[in-house]
Amino acid sequence: MIRTGDEYRESLRDGREVWMNGERVDDVTAHPAFQPIVDVRARIYDMAHEDEHRDTLSYEDGGGRFAVGLKLPRTRADWWEKRAAVDAVMDEIGGVVTRVGDETVGEMWSLFDGQDVLNEVDPRFAANIRRHIDAVLHEDVFHVSANTDPKGDRSKLPQEQDPDMLLHVVRETDSGIVIRGAKYETASAYANQAFVKPTIANWGDAELSDYALGCIVDMGAPGLRHLCRTGFAGRGPAEDYPLSSRVDEIDSMIIFDDVEVPWEDVLFYRHTRAAAFIRGTLHRYSAFPFVQRIQRFADMLIGVALHNVRQTGLERQQAVQEKLATLACYREGIHAHLTAAIALAEPSPAGLLMPNQSLLYTGRVLACSQLPAMMHVARELCGGQICVTPDHAMFAHPETAPWMEKFYTVNDEWTAEDRRRLLALARDLLNSDYAGHRLTFQLFAQSPPFAHLGAVYRNFDFSGPLDVVRQAAGLSERVPA
Repeated sequence: MIRTGDEYRESLRDGREVWMNGERVDDVTAHPAFQPIVDVRARIYDMAHEDEHRDTLSYEDGGGRFAVGLKLPRTRADWWEKRAAVDAVMDEIGGVVTRVGDETVGEMWSLFDGQDVLNEVDPRFAANIRRHIDAVLHEDVFHVSANTDPKGDRSKLPQEQDPDMLLHVVRETDSGIVIRGAKYETASAYANQAFVKPTIANWGDAELSDYALGCIVDMGAPGLRHLCRTGFAGRGPAEDYPLSSRVDEIDSMIIFDDVEVPWEDVLFYRHTRAAAFIRGTLHRYSAFPFVQRIQRFADMLIGVALHNVRQTGLERQQAVQEKLATLACYREGIHAHLTAAIALAEPSPAGLLMPNQSLLYTGRVLACSQLPAMMHVARELCGGQICVTPDHAMFAHPETAPWMEKFYTVNDEWTAEDRRRLLALARDLLNSDYAGHRLTFQLFAQSPPFAHLGAVYRNFDFSGPLDVVRQAAGLSERVPA
């Protein structure tokens, strides 16, 4: 039931059209920019088969084993197990990866909660979402999410400009629908399928729209092209870029050039209420693993900062301790929101168990909004050496190595090589192109900051504070709580 890493790699050799740096990529499993992250995803598959990780990453049901990350959440224990599985993966790979399946499959669970909305359009669509959720679990496919369109001039309706700026249906056939447009998606070039849905509800008062579309698309489908940004892996030696060289997740603009989607893969179509529903509930599950990864990123910030101040003998200074405590408060704030979201989890409309929505979304705001400041605190604690230290080649060359050894050896515990390794990791985490990309990624990965706050507004229970003030002020019973 659960795939191996080699089976995953073989599934990507399907003739898909992938481009990078102006060249066609023949095999993403062997290309230097893609191979490291493909290997990470393959490693996750293989971990589930190993004695050390099997019970953490998979579970048994009816004689078969299935991935914990893809399991429909019905109990608090399910959420604790998902959290443990993510931690185990991050421990194994020594970095943070986000789009590896468990963080995106939850979006389908949100539509599972909206089956009554789908049934208003066509009962087949509700049946389709149930079948696809089951297929993801039983076939163990690498499932991702496609949301953001190029959009064009956002002051205009899609029909008032090039209609392809938003993905839309161009025609129906007996076997399905034909779609055209583009989406931006992380990991599409090395995933198996994507849940494609609209990112904005720019339809005016229309009840029907060719842009109100949700479907499952095979990432190797005819007519689909992956136009990828330049990868960070391979730009420099792995010794100098220990994160960029291993865990860079490639983003793509996916071109849908009259791609046919079978009717059994259509989840909603021409129904703006269904599209609005999924936009409003899209992250009710997937925000949890997303925020958990920022907690792991916070652990890395604390680790590089604390190792550095201990190396240089500054840990006992009060100003340094205050900055470390600031990082710790940030990390524990995320941890508290995630823990409380499980403890106070609530039932969903379809009988699943959602993390407490108010706590989850406020935790996401905390994690994302404070991340830039926390990265800068870590930079301060690491000091200027992360931007001026020479590369690994300088430490290795016979003529320069003695000087590097002399000036980078701190004491008997911290040799020049250990200090170089720590500074290289800190630079890649905080100052590199990869670091800047990771920071910017938070601005679109689960919608922009204003949408994060909008989710809090929709899910926070304002009646409690209103009732507190109504009673304290002695307002009349006519004042609503």
